[in-house]
Amino acid sequence: MLNGLSVDIEDWFQVGAFERVIDRADWDGCESRVERNTQAVMDMFAQAGVVGTFFTLGWVAERFPQLIRRIVEGGHELASHGYDHQRVFAMTPEQYRADLAKARDLLEQAGGIRVTGYRAPSFSIDQRTPWAHHMLAEAGYTYSSSVAPIVHDHYGWPQAPRFAFLPVAGSDLVELPVTTARLGSRIVAAGGGGFFRLLPYRFSHWAMTQVTQQDQRPAILYFHPWEIDPGQPRVAKAPLRSKVRHYTNLGAMQGKLERLLGDFRWARIDSLVEGERARAVSFPVAA
Repeated sequence: MLNGLSVDIEDWFQVGAFERVIDRADWDGCESRVERNTQAVMDMFAQAGVVGTFFTLGWVAERFPQLIRRIVEGGHELASHGYDHQRVFAMTPEQYRADLAKARDLLEQAGGIRVTGYRAPSFSIDQRTPWAHHMLAEAGYTYSSSVAPIVHDHYGWPQAPRFAFLPVAGSDLVELPVTTARLGSRIVAAGGGGFFRLLPYRFSHWAMTQVTQQDQRPAILYFHPWEIDPGQPRVAKAPLRSKVRHYTNLGAMQGKLERLLGDFRWARIDSLVEGERARAVSFPVAA
């Protein structure tokens, strides 16, 4: 079973956990570590002999076009993560359409290729944004991986299907939700990020084995370059919960990832789209 390997390319100061304590207007004054950290991720992938999908902010492409070229030259899929990590449910439909266009234009200019994959910042497509998938379809995106079918304090769409679904009637756009697992009667997050970093490795291995062997579906894993950077600056004024979520186990993350890369088979997400679309359930969202 080939699984979808993805990286959300954003810097340490652009994360949702700090959005109320670091103003967007101050981003250019922060120490940027996204280029070196993303290169470290690509080096790790090369060592493991894998390629993945890099969901990248337009803001990053605008400032580091050379990084975008290296992603493409490395055989990885370049996909959109929006322009500046604004959550979809915090935008109007008009603002979202503009954000999609701006980010894609910057990515395609830097990478020299067509961008057809998308992931919403902080998995922020849910029941509050019934127009979002329709706009992605209109823009010609092949797939989205923007839904977390769980209950979470920052995001989540627990009513959504766990696996691939077709959100727009008459469109080939397919949504590939981030991986979840069944724990008794509960559906729990198991697709990477902070859950992978904070919880024991054996939990993630168990969850991925459940999905790939019992459910017979590919897992969709994600993480961020800043998660392998224990030397990043600390945000003293951030809330305690945000600090715990953001900084715990940064030093252990790369070793856990290297183990996971060796224990399962991995591919770019765009290589899974055709097979998952053929198995997708219809889950139309009214615009």
